[in-house]
Amino acid sequence: MQLAQIPEIMHLSTAEKILLVEDLWDSVVKNESEVEMLASHKQELMKRFEKYKSVPSDQLLTLEQLQKRINLRK
Repeated sequence: MQLAQIPEIMHLSTAEKILLVEDLWDSVVKNESEVEMLASHKQELMKRFEKYKSVPSDQLLTLEQLQKRINLRK
């Protein structure tokens, strides 16, 4: 399906479009088991998880520490 098939969407406000996307995403999440993860995605996740496990815990950031670093860059 393409956006051109539902022209009414183009007349929605930005806020209404966001709400529509949220509703669509919620419906996808309810049926997430129907969507199989690609092998390449699984490999990438495993690679990143192994990298995460190899980092000493004292080098990991808490959410608060990460937010502070991000805010300092602004």
